Amino acid sequence: MIRQPHDQFAKQYLEELLSPLGKVEVSREVTDEVRQVDILFSPAPSPKANAQSLGLLGRIVRSASLLEPFRNQPSKTEVRNCILKLFSFYGELQRKARRENTSLPEDGLPRLWILAPSASESLLNSFGARLELENWLPGVYFLPESFRTAVVAVNQLPQTIETLWLRILGRGETQRQAVSELLALPQSNLLRQNTLRLITNWRIVLVQQNENLTEDDEELIMNLSQAYQQWEEATKQQARLEGQRLVVENLLRVRFGSLDDELSRVIEPLLQLMPEEYTRLCLELSREELLARFGVRGI
Repeated sequence: MIRQPHDQFAKQYLEELLSPLGKVEVSREVTDEVRQVDILFSPAPSPKANAQSLGLLGRIVRSASLLEPFRNQPSKTEVRNCILKLFSFYGELQRKARRENTSLPEDGLPRLWILAPSASESLLNSFGARLELENWLPGVYFLPESFRTAVVAVNQLPQTIETLWLRILGRGETQRQAVSELLALPQSNLLRQNTLRLITNWRIVLVQQNENLTEDDEELIMNLSQAYQQWEEATKQQARLEGQRLVVENLLRVRFGSLDDELSRVIEPLLQLMPEEYTRLCLELSREELLARFGVRGI
């Protein structure tokens, strides 16, 4: 049961992060027999965001990429199936190039990135995967050149902001640490806000499956609980603020008959006060006194 919620979260999460940088196709079918690539990414000529903000993930998608995220360490068969999808896609590109009488340069071929929470030495060795520490971080293993494939062992990535957006897709302590780092980012950070929303939805989906929870499900729910609790508290606070704003707006309308632009500008400073205080001011002060009290002058 965990595979489907993780797949859905991983696809939505990567789509959210990568959409400002280029075209994202989720569950993209490739011809041959029908196969689906989890994420097919094509960078935009003029992206809406800077790829550097995504650290290692942004570096990975500087060129066309196939991304295959896994909740558990992939088996040899699963790795081979990913490579088969890649080669099937190459076949599709080659047929298109022949139809259009264009060339298909080797360097222009997409690269496959297998995002695994872990990758054992035996698995990596069986595919001839090797580190390239002179150019890439620990945890990024490349298969022989012609395969154009890399395995990212998320649990081996250094704990830095550069790897944060990939470590969110990890397991156990790797994921818990990444969620803590995410919550420590400034609340104004848009990536933080969007990721927190997706994590919250992921946890809700898991909890709704409470009759069929596995040990893995329960571990994942615990990993996401800190983010969920912060989101829940922020949601309650936002509801309180919206409720208080509505009270102030209604007080001003009742007192002065309408809420024009000048009176609207005193709402924010009023909301900085305790409810008893802003209620008293709205009921006791005249319009001119309110505007003067909060530095609002007529145009």
